[in-house]
Amino acid sequence: MHRTILLLILCGLHSGCYVMQAASGQWEVMRKRQPIAEVIADPATPEELVARLELVDEARDFSIRELGLPDNSSYRSYADLERDFIVWNVTAAPEFSLQAKVWCFPVVGCVSYRGYFSERDAIRASERLSKDGFDVAVGGVVAYSTLGKFSDPILNTMMHWSDLRLVAVLFHELAHQRLYVKDDSRFNESFATAVEEIGLQRWLESHANAAEFDQYREHRNFEEQITRTVNAARDDLQRIYALDIGLPEMRELKRARLTELSEALRAVAIEAGRSVSAYPDTELNNAHLVLTGLYEGLLPQFRALYRACDESLARFYKAAEYLADLDKSERDRRLATGDLRCVVDGPDH
Repeated sequence: MHRTILLLILCGLHSGCYVMQAASGQWEVMRKRQPIAEVIADPATPEELVARLELVDEARDFSIRELGLPDNSSYRSYADLERDFIVWNVTAAPEFSLQAKVWCFPVVGCVSYRGYFSERDAIRASERLSKDGFDVAVGGVVAYSTLGKFSDPILNTMMHWSDLRLVAVLFHELAHQRLYVKDDSRFNESFATAVEEIGLQRWLESHANAAEFDQYREHRNFEEQITRTVNAARDDLQRIYALDIGLPEMRELKRARLTELSEALRAVAIEAGRSVSAYPDTELNNAHLVLTGLYEGLLPQFRALYRACDESLARFYKAAEYLADLDKSERDRRLATGDLRCVVDGPDH
């Protein structure tokens, strides 16, 4: 997956083995934390890492002062896990459905993935799901948020990102701490992506470097093009899965459409001058598609809401909170129809 995925761990889960690996993995992260100030002051710290952590510190202060994001101990420490990924997420979907299998947890509600701190454990879990007939995907994740339940550190897994990406993800994760709605991943991710975008623009303007925002928007446009390409395939597959035909014929139609999607994704990447390594010639399945659109699905609506609030973040947050408090069906209706007034004190304001 191309973005950070929320994962609450160390909670009342149903599987004893899952609880043990989650608790052990989270303990490792917490145990390896060091205050950023101490890492910067250590003469043994490489200059490049010092520079990146100084950037994080500056952006963290900016997030509080200028963006109204939570002032807490999150992202005030650094942890080197000595590996490329912090967790490996397992996603699953039925053979002829794009409805993701969900796992439900306290606090965060139901989510469409399960995270493992060991790649081997993730692969074993995926094999069990595959034996049960599910399409399965496993992907490494470089960062996650505990929604402020723990003091999340900056990780070594994030250090290969560009400065823009590092600052953007910091704002994104803190936005989840600012507002999070149980059982509505699309709302949560789209809201956080909007805050990320707004925050990064303000950050670059404050550094007299607004031109770099064009690079960021170019990347966002590329991601949105990828989403549109996948969504077109999703629509076709949903029509295929609704056909009254035999399983062999349905499998062949599915295989052909997913092959076409794989080729289309590579073509989009080539046209944008980007690496095609993220879209290898491997067989896609339903599990690869189920999370597409979470981050961009409602982004146009949140952009419109921000404009309706006269580009005031304080008013934007209040309006988003008002939407979050609505019944999900009403919230979905307003977002789908664009009924997005800048509500501050109540429905009549």
